[in-house]
Amino acid sequence: MHDIELKRAQDATAPDSEPADPAPLPEPGAAAEVDDRPNARARNADRHVGARIRERRLMLGLSQQQLATMIGVTYQQAHKYERGLNRISAGRLFEIGLVLGVPVAWFFEGLEHEAQVPALGHRQRMCLELARNFVLIDNEKHQEALSQMARALAAQSQGQPLD
Repeated sequence: MHDIELKRAQDATAPDSEPADPAPLPEPGAAAEVDDRPNARARNADRHVGARIRERRLMLGLSQQQLATMIGVTYQQAHKYERGLNRISAGRLFEIGLVLGVPVAWFFEGLEHEAQVPALGHRQRMCLELARNFVLIDNEKHQEALSQMARALAAQSQGQPLD
């Protein structure tokens, strides 16, 4: 351990060396620094991106295993991505975007407005399931009938007259 610290000190004082890392990682077991806000923001971003991956995967009706196979990772790795436990490289996020049919920026939409990514609620899951099943309906007349029924029920719930 002493050799690593000595090497860091030598590198920092060498005239033609690169600048030393301004925030070296603490040793395992050491007390965390008081100001870890950038780390907290990074973790929140990881969770947000993971939640957006999960949201899009569910919209498309894919299982985690199917997504994992499509992007060339294990099921466990895909699960960790969705939970925000493992960071996703830029190249991997690009690949995920291609597989899920969205641009990379889509995964970050809404990030600046959220402190934490809320878990999917029951109502949101039902909406995603409805959208996924709607897309699977082959008959366009059936899709239109379902859409009209949803409009009628929504209007009735809002106390509006039906058109």
